[in-house]
Formats: sequence, C-alpha cells, structure tokens
Amino acid sequence: MEASANVSDSERRGAERSEAPRSGEPETFDGQPVPDPQVTAKATRRRFSAEFKLQVLREADACATGAVGGLLRRHGLYSSHLSVWRKERDRAVHDRLSKKRGRKPAERNPLSPRVAQLEREVRQLEGKLKKAELILDIQKKVAALLGIPLNHPESGDSE
Repeated sequence: MEASANVSDSERRGAERSEAPRSGEPETFDGQPVPDPQVTAKATRRRFSAEFKLQVLREADACATGAVGGLLRRHGLYSSHLSVWRKERDRAVHDRLSKKRGRKPAERNPLSPRVAQLEREVRQLEGKLKKAELILDIQKKVAALLGIPLNHPESGDSE
C-alpha cells in the first residue's frame, strides 16, 4: 500500500489504473478496447478452384491404398471433400457426354401451356355457338311453318 503511495502521479501512465477495473466498465489498452478472448473472429468458408479440385482428385486417384489420408492432411481437406468433388466431376462428364449436337431448341414461352389451354376452350365454345345458332335457325323455320310469331314486345327482337 505504501509503495503505491510513494509513486507519484507523474510516474504513472495515463491509461494505467492503480485499482482493478470495475465491473461494467469496458477494459481498454492504449485507448483501444480489449477484445474478448472468448469470442472468435468470424470464420470464412474456404473456396477451392476447379483446377485445384481436379489436381487433388488426380493425386488421390494415383495414391496407393492408405496414402490418401496423408494427401488429405497435407492439403487440410476431409474425405467428404473428395466424395463431393468426385460426384461433381462425374456429373460434369455425364452432362458433357450426353449433350445433343445440333441446333438448340427454341426457348419455350412460359405462358405457352396456358395459351394452348385457352385456344382449346375457344374452339370448344365456338363449336357450342355453331350448334346454338343451328338450333335457333331450326326453331325459326319451324315457327314460320307453323305460323307462330317470334317477335315478343318485351324481348326487343327485330327479326
């Protein structure tokens, strides 16, 4: 206690305190906040180029049994990386080999199925309309043969 009393204020640094920081006060070092050691920096996902993936796959395919583990440790990879990359490679090869030659088909309009459905409905309704017109013509002819007047004052027909 006496040693701290002998130290003059001019000998202390500006940011130093003779007592422990109180709870709730942020700790600082040279005016900067001290980072919490329990909180880690945000990890970034590793990204591998296609060339690197192919190179590692070639090395893994060339490795003897049991040597793949050393390859993975050397590059800091997991066996799941190899299995996913093999599937990607096989899918790309399959897609490339199954590609059809020649002119590409014209892109379909996303509304074309709806247009086709509406055109079918129009044709059906036109057929029904022709049938109705035919029935009306027959009714007019039957009415004319029987001498029945078709003009009703409330309907407003002029025929």
